[in-house]
Amino acid sequence: MPRITFTRRQALMGTAALAGGLAMPGLVRAASRPMLTHGVQSGDVAHDGAVIWGRADREAEMWVEWSTSDSFRDAHLMPRLPVGTPTDNTGKMALTGLPSDQEIFYRVTMADLSDGTKSEPVTGHFRTAPNAARDVSFVWSGDVAGQGWGIDEDRGGMKTYAAMLNHNPDFFLHSGDTVYADGPLQEQVELADGTLWKNVMTEAKMKVAETLDEYRGQHLYNMMDRNVRAFNAQVPVIAQWDDHEVTNNWYPNEMLDADDRYTVKSARLLAARAGQAFHEMLPTRQNLAEPRRIYRKVAYGPLLDVFVIDMRTYRGDNTANDEDGGTPFLGADQMAWLKRELANSKAVWKVIAADMPIGMMVRDGETGMENGANGDGPVRGREADIAAMLSFIKHGGIANTVWLTADVHYTAAHHYSPDRAVFQDFEPFWEFVSGPLHAGTFGPSDYDNTFGPEVRFAKHPDEGQANLPPSDGMQFFGKVDISAATKVMTVSLMDREDVKLWSTELEPTLA
Repeated sequence: MPRITFTRRQALMGTAALAGGLAMPGLVRAASRPMLTHGVQSGDVAHDGAVIWGRADREAEMWVEWSTSDSFRDAHLMPRLPVGTPTDNTGKMALTGLPSDQEIFYRVTMADLSDGTKSEPVTGHFRTAPNAARDVSFVWSGDVAGQGWGIDEDRGGMKTYAAMLNHNPDFFLHSGDTVYADGPLQEQVELADGTLWKNVMTEAKMKVAETLDEYRGQHLYNMMDRNVRAFNAQVPVIAQWDDHEVTNNWYPNEMLDADDRYTVKSARLLAARAGQAFHEMLPTRQNLAEPRRIYRKVAYGPLLDVFVIDMRTYRGDNTANDEDGGTPFLGADQMAWLKRELANSKAVWKVIAADMPIGMMVRDGETGMENGANGDGPVRGREADIAAMLSFIKHGGIANTVWLTADVHYTAAHHYSPDRAVFQDFEPFWEFVSGPLHAGTFGPSDYDNTFGPEVRFAKHPDEGQANLPPSDGMQFFGKVDISAATKVMTVSLMDREDVKLWSTELEPTLA
């Protein structure tokens, strides 16, 4: 697949205005010409369309044009979209009727509502999904601006995004913790070598997020990074959330009475605000019946379906997770949806995009458990939903499922097998973990033998080390390549210097 590049003028068009706006926001806002403040994004790409995102510095009309040529000859102008205060001047436009398997170039312009003055256009690119078999390549990771590590421009900013962009992927699967709304930044952090990490600071990153505007500011902060903006302009995203979009280890019934940082104590209320900001600031396709719903299927041609799940919104409380008979994790509606969509999928490979790993034990305080794992078998607590799903996949004859996730701040390859498991009513499968994108590095985790995980590869800090800064280099992403000729899926675990750490080839079961 040829690498798509923009001319220098296209790449810089709007970027200089953006940089100036970040440095002198008062001067830019006072000017008569509007601007796009944080670049452009595309997401949830389909065979005939995608969602386009932009944000103005004021109330405006969002103009979107698309073309199959980077020269924009024969450009198609979409209906204008008003943007304003209700969405923090953000706009999302669903492009439809596009040709399949086609390079699409788009440009976004903002026009002032009062006098029609237009901004400089900002350009972007994506490729629509194919209807016929072709090679597919994508990247995944998670965890951005966590544990005190924000944008240090002297150290190159969020460099893992640049490494991922080198591969010109078809799309990026963001596996959650897209922001750290509960992780305020300090202006400087002294590192072990005596040098200083110097964070770019904004008002939103000085305290935990509680208001809608503060949650919005978490996402806008990450888009200040030049690597993120360059990546967003060329690679469509499939975004999901986990906990840090709201607050650490949250569950719907939680009350934050013991956390003095919060004046708003209801996790449910915080999650409602965070969910609105998530969908405003990311190019997601929203469900009309449940506008803040995260789970959805993204079909990417005959070789791949991506099933984005939500392990956060429908869960029960973070107890010891040892209840006999199970406790809510995915929720009845999401479980029914996932079973139905997996059974109906005709794609060779079915990727289940999870925001937490299955067999790694993640604790919440002294007695609570955060994810499904809870210690060695039998099936208890939230594991009941995982067991039911794995059994359904086996008895439904659903072949070639692969689980991808992030969350634990290191990278690993796990093989699950009933031969090693306490619960045995499932077929062997793989789970791959990669992250953080730009956050502290931790690990390793303890493992739960309920589903028989075996660690085939892992890279994490040495024992006694924790919260290593991005400058230590242990920032990770994963890459998936599916061959149209052989249907083989190759999974590679990469670091931010673009070094391949480990790789495996998965042979599909074909009907």
